[in-house]
Amino acid sequence: MSGGYVLQQLINGMILGSLYAMIAVGFSMIYGIVRLINFAHGDILMVGAFTALALLTVLGLPLWSVILSVLTLCAILAMAIDLVAFRPQRSAPQVNGFITSLGVAILMQNLGVLLLTGQPRPFNLPPWVKGNLDVLGARMTVLDLMIVILTVVVMAGLVLFVRRSRLGMAMRATAENPLAASLMGIRVNRAIATAFALGGALAGLAGMLWAGRAGQIDPLMGFLPGLKAFVAAVIGGVGSLPGAVLGGFVLGFAEVLFVGLLPPLYGAYRDAFVFGLLILILLVMPNGLLGRSQEERA
Repeated sequence: MSGGYVLQQLINGMILGSLYAMIAVGFSMIYGIVRLINFAHGDILMVGAFTALALLTVLGLPLWSVILSVLTLCAILAMAIDLVAFRPQRSAPQVNGFITSLGVAILMQNLGVLLLTGQPRPFNLPPWVKGNLDVLGARMTVLDLMIVILTVVVMAGLVLFVRRSRLGMAMRATAENPLAASLMGIRVNRAIATAFALGGALAGLAGMLWAGRAGQIDPLMGFLPGLKAFVAAVIGGVGSLPGAVLGGFVLGFAEVLFVGLLPPLYGAYRDAFVFGLLILILLVMPNGLLGRSQEERA
């Protein structure tokens, strides 16, 4: 096994981990504030991909304009889901929100099949995005490089927003104690809506980038990436943004190296390995790699 082959697998793991991290951050952000696992998050990824397809092929918009449009539309969609489905249940038991999120996810998937049909459709970004780059003998495309750079930029911007801006501090206060935050004059629903908007925007962007790598899209495309991003969030410590990023990269590297470095026979068991890794990490570190226990939160 040559050094170039191993480097290629490491690059592939970095790219896949970047996508998982981008989606997992949305899971952790929403859970950190309202203690809700939003399983509809993966289907926002699908909406972002189909929106990008329509803007690229029907309207012929430039790529930068498509990215901004996808970010905006998916942020609005996520806020609408919160307003209609989750906000009326703020004081209900957590299991209600869990069941509601499953219902919203199934509804979005079935609406997608009904309106768009289940037939996969080709997804092509501008030709220059498919150009190849040489990295010490390994290969990656311009799109791959964009994925890594966008992930780093977005995560850095998100950390600065959460730590430095007034709205970001309001989100952190709401995550620590919603009642106390409300008594201090913080608009809790606004902070929660912001978390949904940011998570939805990141999911939509990830959907567009995921579709660009895969080359095709369908209404059920968001289920598996969303589920694995949830696994990444749990591995890193659900509710922790740095943990979500770390979990995404751990999962991305582990998945690619499992397939790339072991005999082909084992490649078919990649998903079993992913969930086995989750169980193993939680057995050793029940709160995830960077998660905190409830006592520490209190």
